[in-house]
Amino acid sequence: MIPLLASVPRSFHTFSWRRTAGVAGLLALASLPRLCATEPVTASTLLQELRSFRELRSVLYVAAHPDDENNRLLPYLARGRALRTGYLSLTRGDGGQNLIGSELGEQLGVIRTHELIAARRVDGGEQYFSRARDFGFSKDSADTLQRWDRQQVVADIVHVIREFRPDIVVTRFSPVPGGTHGHHTASAILALEAFKLAGDPNAFHDELGGLPPWQPKRMLWNSWTPPGSTAPTAANTLQLDCGGYDPLLGESFGEIGARGRSMHKSQGEGRTGTRGPAPENFTLLAGEPATHDILDGVDGTWARIPGGAALAPLIDELIAHFDPYEPAKSVPAILDIRRQLADLASDPLVELKRAQLDHILQTCLGLFVETVVADAQVVPGEELKLRHTAVLRSSVPVQWLGVRYPSLGSDASGESIALGENQPINRSGAPTLPADTPVSQPYWLRAPGPEGMFVVEDHALIGRAENPPVFPIEHRFTVGGQTLVISDEPVQVINDPVRGEIRRRLDVIPPVSLGWPQSLELFSPGTTKSVLVEITAARPNASGTLELSAPDGWRATPASQSFSIARAGDQARFTFEVTAPDHAATGFLRAAATVAGKRYDHARIEIRYDHIPAQLLQPPAELKAVSLELATRGHQIGYLPGAGDLVGESLSRMGYAVTTLSNGALAPENLRRFDAIVIGVRAFNTRSDLDSRMPALFDYVEQGGTLIVQYNTAYGLQSTRFAPYALELSRDRVTDAKAAVTLLEPEHPVFATPNRITPADFAGWVQERARFVPRSWGPEFTPLVSMSDPGEPPLRGTLLVARHGRGHVVYSSLSWFRELPAGVPGAYRLFANLVSLGK
Repeated sequence: MIPLLASVPRSFHTFSWRRTAGVAGLLALASLPRLCATEPVTASTLLQELRSFRELRSVLYVAAHPDDENNRLLPYLARGRALRTGYLSLTRGDGGQNLIGSELGEQLGVIRTHELIAARRVDGGEQYFSRARDFGFSKDSADTLQRWDRQQVVADIVHVIREFRPDIVVTRFSPVPGGTHGHHTASAILALEAFKLAGDPNAFHDELGGLPPWQPKRMLWNSWTPPGSTAPTAANTLQLDCGGYDPLLGESFGEIGARGRSMHKSQGEGRTGTRGPAPENFTLLAGEPATHDILDGVDGTWARIPGGAALAPLIDELIAHFDPYEPAKSVPAILDIRRQLADLASDPLVELKRAQLDHILQTCLGLFVETVVADAQVVPGEELKLRHTAVLRSSVPVQWLGVRYPSLGSDASGESIALGENQPINRSGAPTLPADTPVSQPYWLRAPGPEGMFVVEDHALIGRAENPPVFPIEHRFTVGGQTLVISDEPVQVINDPVRGEIRRRLDVIPPVSLGWPQSLELFSPGTTKSVLVEITAARPNASGTLELSAPDGWRATPASQSFSIARAGDQARFTFEVTAPDHAATGFLRAAATVAGKRYDHARIEIRYDHIPAQLLQPPAELKAVSLELATRGHQIGYLPGAGDLVGESLSRMGYAVTTLSNGALAPENLRRFDAIVIGVRAFNTRSDLDSRMPALFDYVEQGGTLIVQYNTAYGLQSTRFAPYALELSRDRVTDAKAAVTLLEPEHPVFATPNRITPADFAGWVQERARFVPRSWGPEFTPLVSMSDPGEPPLRGTLLVARHGRGHVVYSSLSWFRELPAGVPGAYRLFANLVSLGK
């Protein structure tokens, strides 16, 4: 709601409400980034917020993915022009890759969600999402719209438009197909449909009946020309220079945008700031044309609100007399505006402005509030030991009336306390977290869903960037005869010796969590294997029974085992004997613990990176089990890691002894012991040391070794010395995981030994087949596989093998980094054959 919130302390992140806010206001507040208490409120950012309070216009930017937003335009709008600015990313980026770690899929989506929130903290915007999943690269919008639920995604966009109420909608991509990701084009197609329906009271009445219609004035494409597309014409395109300078912040919008863009660390999107002119083009897609500015004809004054015109001169005077050295001098004027604002008829925009003014009042008072809890992780039914603190950093008389717990309908204390200047006042509370409070989990991951969509059972959460507070808190104050309510939530304050102050939100956890030493188990058909289940106590004296259930055709014994763990944090391991069916099969083993009559089946996954808050995921405790015929040859594998792949772990799972190779290990005498050496995913994109080390690897091959190089992207290469022979990459890919596969040399050793490979081994692959398939290669290589997406010419470079001396070189653009961790049987069998070449 307030584009200038990026410098607001953590305790100020949610605006106060003097009256109950509408649904639109609640979602708008929830979309704002939660901030660290150490981020200072400066006079310049407060002055910017006053400008934002005066401005009533708004812009919603719509695209498909994290990193699709225009990071220069957003700060220009939010910071430079003080417009309320939002970014709606239809997906959370689950289908991408991870440059900084091994998380993929839903876990990567959580990382990218918070990278977007961090970017909005920099540029001053708000962040929204739809329920659409990022299922990987899509070559055209028709493919995308087959996998997304078109009506649901349009409904989500309408939902956000009606709550955000933008005057202008801007898309990053054109609705006309051509030369870009299918998700990109689909995002514009669906946004255009939503634009036309948002103002129709009959559209989505059952789903969104509680939201009044809202029709933006126009929809524009922030036009650019991807390969294969038609450039916009001057007749329907206008241009803005977004390269200005913000003297209050001391940065250009290009510099602010670069800092925001650099939050997309999992995608390697770090950027250097730019200065000087920065033209941006805008092409009309729907609504009224604009001639000079994208906001032509949109009233940004208070006159657009019935009865609001009288407030305009008061706000202008407030800004004109603002004293950056003594913000508290503005409190009487703010209270006067606040009193008159209260008399206006309730309206979503009015409610938003009331909340914004409350925040300005709190900031001018220098009123800091926080609620600290000793442990940010709590079990349902436990008592929360809370310390509420208020500090007034001005001489304005303020009374602290008390603290309220809205979810319980109770007050921590009703005693009124006069706050002294710069004198911390503490209150204590000990509410009980209701026993039926659900375990914390990102709301979009609480229920399983189809390939293209998340399932969100509570529709009030649709659009939110993240979960609302587990245990909301309200601090009540009086100032100049008016009541000020400041919303808060419990946080644990941690002092890290390196990072300093760290704040963690409250998470609800079970008394025990369950896990596995690894995420996948391979079985030979009909064999029995010992499977370990790990159980970790969150609280002392945890006892109960542990069960392991198996899918049809599998057997797990015993049916259950008793456990007793004395100390919190301790872990116990229990062995179950699992027998696979006597044929190829895939299923999930599921663990559950019963404690004090309640059943818990939650795993625990912590995601920790310095640029985002720590994240706790608690999905069902499932272990994928795969029964397959798998033969291997050789034993010792050397692995040169790339960017965030788990192929090394998959090789260990196959029975190989895997050694991660350091620089010193690449000496010829050290390499001879390896049956094969594997280079990780995108290693040539991320490692600067490979170019100088490839000759040693080629010598290893010449002496009889096997070298397997996994795929690399065609851009950002640190080296192109993939093999001792010529090989050039393209941007071609096969995105259909079910694309037909032709074995070009069926009797080649790669397909013949030790596992007989047929096209059936390409069944069950996930997300895609291959990426950045080579376009050309030397005659020394033999192409072994042909495949393509529907309607496209076959690609023969997805698996290339060459003899070099007595050994073999393999270059493969097949997506091993997805297929092996996913437990695809044919991928294991084929990769075992590659490793076994020459054995």
